[in-house]
Amino acid sequence: MGAVEPKAGRGPWVPPLPRVRATVSRRHRFRTLSRQADRFHWTVIRTCLRSLSMSVLNVEPVAAEDAAVVETDILIIGAGPSGLYGAYCAGFRGLRVAVMDVLPQRGGQISAMYPEKPIFDIAGFASVRGRDLVDNLVAQAETHGTRYLLGHRATELSYDDGLPVVRSDRGTTVRAGAVVITGGVGTFTPRPLPAGEDFLGRGQVYFVPDPTAHAGHDVVVVGGGDSAFDWAALLAPMARSVRLVHRTARFRAHRASVEKVRALGIEILTDSEVSGVYGGALLEEVEVRHRVTKDTTRLPAQTVVAALGFIADLGPLRDWGLTLEARRIAVDTHMATNLPRVFAAGDITDYPGKVRLISVGFGEAATAVNNAATVIDPEAALFPGHSTEKEN
Repeated sequence: MGAVEPKAGRGPWVPPLPRVRATVSRRHRFRTLSRQADRFHWTVIRTCLRSLSMSVLNVEPVAAEDAAVVETDILIIGAGPSGLYGAYCAGFRGLRVAVMDVLPQRGGQISAMYPEKPIFDIAGFASVRGRDLVDNLVAQAETHGTRYLLGHRATELSYDDGLPVVRSDRGTTVRAGAVVITGGVGTFTPRPLPAGEDFLGRGQVYFVPDPTAHAGHDVVVVGGGDSAFDWAALLAPMARSVRLVHRTARFRAHRASVEKVRALGIEILTDSEVSGVYGGALLEEVEVRHRVTKDTTRLPAQTVVAALGFIADLGPLRDWGLTLEARRIAVDTHMATNLPRVFAAGDITDYPGKVRLISVGFGEAATAVNNAATVIDPEAALFPGHSTEKEN
């Protein structure tokens, strides 16, 4: 498939800026991951691809493109909430936009980790289910036409006549007027549950994309954060039993989430850890050991949810020459990075006073795209106009 054709009524896009020198390498050197991290990373990806069917996610399947060269006004790297909203903002301005993501579906962490969980901090929604939010963002982005490169990892950044050129691990080259990075936390690898490694995919899971798959099960959730408590509460109505195991009596989860789990009568085993898992072809039991008394208890379990957090990795982006702060991309008030024509938005960014919320990412995406538009065309206005003033 060739380059994107200009929209009707638009002439060919002519880059306005002169040649810019850049010190970005054309070749990316991959860092060697430890054997354990690599093993878990690829196992998790395979598990996700098996379990996260498009019917479960309620997301329209999108074929990944393998075009040799794609030309676009704005390339967005990351198809999570910020990236999808950024695609809408670009299309609203009449810009051609392409969205690249390493995952095979749109929605980022929402689709991969909690499509069925309610989200309560999106402006205008008292509550919205994860996959419904993604569906709405996808529909909004497609009102002006968005091209997707799913299953593509952005590996290299270089410049040609001052314009960014991004290459993917599938051999696709994207020539853009500007790049907006909305990669969330980057590539995320679940922290492993050592005792359950042998039952990964046979009872132990890291995500709960389809709660009904665990109906009638005895479930043990391991962890003390929001995901652990949210999944325990989500599974309680359909599981035969739910227990939550955490190594201390203090939780990282929001107080309301903890109170909800307690109100549901879910047993919480504190100062404890899963010390063993047992079964045949599938998981049957877990052993829980008290960290103080060293007493052990065997519990029936057909599902163990390991919600121990994630290890984030920027991957190839680390070697693009971006200024990083605490493994996140430093940006200014325009959401511009230190590299020419490269912007960033969402959880992947860092600046003083940064608040990592989906709603904040929406505003950052709008800021990044509209500032990028003025770099692409210096005569363009920063303010795109109100949507109510334009015809659909």
